[in-house]
Amino acid sequence: MKAPIQTILLPKTSMLEQPQVSQLIRELRQLTAWTQEELAVALGVAYGTINRWENGRVQPSMLALKQIYAVLQDINQSAIQEVREQSQQLLEKYFAA
Repeated sequence: MKAPIQTILLPKTSMLEQPQVSQLIRELRQLTAWTQEELAVALGVAYGTINRWENGRVQPSMLALKQIYAVLQDINQSAIQEVREQSQQLLEKYFAA
């Protein structure tokens, strides 16, 4: 039986500006120590998509921002306090209402 699809509501409804998106992707990858390829797998997108977001050539869709938000929320449940604190800082910095 399939798990029910969960609706994710972003606290902030407006899109992030491109410099913020690039920085968010970079900071998320630093926090997780993921490569662009690993982040792409986690978000279900192509490597080139992550590369274009991080290099400021393309804006992520609202759906992609919801996926990034969900990844940060998952990381925020880490058993490691420092990781939880850093993920919370990213949530507040980029997705605060």
